Amino acid sequence: MSAVLDDMDSRPGSTTSLLRTVIGLYLREAGGWMSAKDLVVLMEALGTSGTVTRTALGRLRKKDVVRQETRDGSPGFTLTEGAATMLARGDRRIFTPRSMEPGDPWCLVSFSIPETEREKRHQLRRRLHWIGCGTVAAGLWICPDSLRDEVEEILADLGLRDMATLFVTGSPMVGGSLPDAAAKWWDLDAIAGLHRDFLREHNASETDAGVRTGAAVDTGATAFATYVRSIDRWRIIPYLDPGLPSTFLPDDWPGAQGAALFGRITETLAAPSAAFVRETLGATVS
Repeated sequence: MSAVLDDMDSRPGSTTSLLRTVIGLYLREAGGWMSAKDLVVLMEALGTSGTVTRTALGRLRKKDVVRQETRDGSPGFTLTEGAATMLARGDRRIFTPRSMEPGDPWCLVSFSIPETEREKRHQLRRRLHWIGCGTVAAGLWICPDSLRDEVEEILADLGLRDMATLFVTGSPMVGGSLPDAAAKWWDLDAIAGLHRDFLREHNASETDAGVRTGAAVDTGATAFATYVRSIDRWRIIPYLDPGLPSTFLPDDWPGAQGAALFGRITETLAAPSAAFVRETLGATVS
């Protein structure tokens, strides 16, 4: 799991990140295997050369995201078991953004890990951060209770379950305001910045690709490129953004706008992008 998680650090828009997104979107639909030639052709539609794509494939192999497998004499790639699990979880996050209501339960994660296990402690904090948990104190984290199963998986994977206690609770009672507390527990400025970057970058591409109502929708390579780039930019946001209730957020929170834009792009471009991939794969076979 940790090797796959490392790939979340790939900078959105980089070749490795875009390739990971293409693999996550389409390799499973292609029967769980895709030839290296197929991947090169798809990445060329994103403006990436074959040489650069092959280098990125090597990085994903080292990160244990894909493994090489030859079929009918053609070299290609399948997902590792860990990557398949991670991508299935990612599908739920990406296409069903979280949104808490004020009365929804919370999960508190309390842990005390000795210095002899400091590397595991570092990994635990890193993974909790990546699934959207907030830091109340060094050994006390908070997240929506909907994330409890993922917290349990992380603790078990690191062998730390007996060093942690989980509490399910109602809304925290803080000395000041809930938005001020949330701003201390999560880096809300950074999360808001991700939403605003997405809005700034993809409001323009939304218009260009014909996503807005009444416009002619692009098909083919343009739809594919716009869709893949939007997924690539969006995919880390649902991990880091816990979907806090409105009572925890500033009035100008951009999360709803970002989710609405992503929804429009997906509704309009997912089908033509998938059709382009099917046509491209068919052309490379013939």
